[in-house]
Amino acid sequence: MPPEISQGALPISADEKIEPEKLLQRIDQVLDFTLQHRHLNTKDHAAWQILHGSLAFGRAFPVIHEGEPIPVVDYLAEGGQMNGWTIERGNKLASKEDGKDNFGMRAVTEPGTRAGQGHYDQWLAVLSQCDVPPDATFVVGPDTYTMTNFVQQVQLDTSRNHLREFSWTLIGLTKYFPTDHTWTDATGKQWSIADLAQIEIDQGLDDGACGGTHRLIGLTMALNRRKKAGLPIEGTWAAADQLIQESIADARKYQNPNGALSVNYFQRPGSSPDLAENLGTTGHTLEFLSLSLDEEQLKEAWVRRAASYLCEVFERTEQVSLECGALYHAAHGLALYRDRVYGPREYVAE
Repeated sequence: MPPEISQGALPISADEKIEPEKLLQRIDQVLDFTLQHRHLNTKDHAAWQILHGSLAFGRAFPVIHEGEPIPVVDYLAEGGQMNGWTIERGNKLASKEDGKDNFGMRAVTEPGTRAGQGHYDQWLAVLSQCDVPPDATFVVGPDTYTMTNFVQQVQLDTSRNHLREFSWTLIGLTKYFPTDHTWTDATGKQWSIADLAQIEIDQGLDDGACGGTHRLIGLTMALNRRKKAGLPIEGTWAAADQLIQESIADARKYQNPNGALSVNYFQRPGSSPDLAENLGTTGHTLEFLSLSLDEEQLKEAWVRRAASYLCEVFERTEQVSLECGALYHAAHGLALYRDRVYGPREYVAE
């Protein structure tokens, strides 16, 4: 983003009283503009950018391929290619398909490229949040895989995650398995959902991607599933709940007077004149809050102020090319907030 965007513009000041219905209209207008007018295509954009759009808008998000829009998940399912969608045949699986050998689907991790999968199991996390069912198929060259094959390979590859960064793994696996699920990876090591959660807790937030928000989101989604199942919140799960609640309190404590959440996330107060930076930091934090707060907490004034601030950043940057990670995580945060406070809506790309 050019630096001029943060210079000369009047500062954003959140109103003390924000009308909930007016905020709903602004959120819908922001999300509709982002979906309808910020187009990505397979020629100029890569999987890292395009799949972030799917994170925000699910299976409604289109990519332009040879001049025609097609929903991203459908495009990939039908064998579509894009830079950074790097899939290889994984391990031979015990099950067979029509008497033929069945293989896992492995997404290759390409950290730092901003084209391919930047973190282990990031593509699984995105597709799971698009509600891709276990029997959905993906054509990759001569092979056809199911979503189940993808999940199976992730489990077999758990020990390959040498960074022991399981934020995205938690998101994906707890979509398809209960939180008491266990498995054995390709090295013979035993794993459980609770093992992954404990590793995430032990690493803390200081070195976590995007201020630790991805770590918190993975833990929150796992904890939410566990609570919904009525399973006990003790041990690892009590520790996860404590970290989440402390982070919520820190986000509120460090919120800026204009409604922006701290550019230093959960560590200390911090503000910036750069709207692009605020889009990423407030957007990621609102994404976490929209998953972790209960219904009454989400309706509190401080959260409304954060959502209102984020809307104004979107409104001021409509004519500016924005970095896709910050853009679509912020859009996802607003979409989650909108769904939980006002009710879900369907998104349709024109």
